Amino acid sequence: MKDSVIITSGGMDSTTMLYDYKDQIALAITFDYGSTQNGRERQWAITHCQRLGIKHIVIRLDFMHRYFKSALLESADAIPDGNYNDENMKATVVPFRNGIMLAIACGIAESNGLKRVMIANHAGDHSIYPDCRGEFVDAMSAAMRSGTYEHIEVFAPYTSWSKTDIARRGKALGLDYSETYSCYKGGEHHCGTCGTCTERRIALREAGIDDKTIYLH
Repeated sequence: MKDSVIITSGGMDSTTMLYDYKDQIALAITFDYGSTQNGRERQWAITHCQRLGIKHIVIRLDFMHRYFKSALLESADAIPDGNYNDENMKATVVPFRNGIMLAIACGIAESNGLKRVMIANHAGDHSIYPDCRGEFVDAMSAAMRSGTYEHIEVFAPYTSWSKTDIARRGKALGLDYSETYSCYKGGEHHCGTCGTCTERRIALREAGIDDKTIYLH
């Protein structure tokens, strides 16, 4: 039954979820909040939704770029290199990004008679991004249920999964991860040194996937 909205960026995690739950998704939403990688990610989100015949919309959140503080909203030069566990990766946090996106997706879900909002947060994000943690997702889901007539819920099945777990699921689904985009720096090719590039490389290697991504370093 197609009763869900999915928030999809065009990255590895949400693209995996898009294919994993395609039979339950009535609508996909991509949010453009002015980050360095939004444009390149968005093109893959559009491509995959078209392939699957899933209705897709792009919602611009210009105010976040204007008023929020984050290296992701500045320039490629502002993006630090390193792993997700490094202290400097906190510079890439966009304050309450997932909370804002979930709230909007919730309103759209209720407006369209849908029951769930899907988000592809995972365990690798938890140490750095507060709005990816299980307690946040649970609290947001409770707020959405309380604040809607249809008792909309958050569906986040990858919350306890590692990036490698997601890559293994994608491998089982037959996904080509070269048709996704992860790099925080937003260039034509993945930089190979930022946190998401590092995590992507490790996950694909550990999942036994031939990494066709073009990296600059």
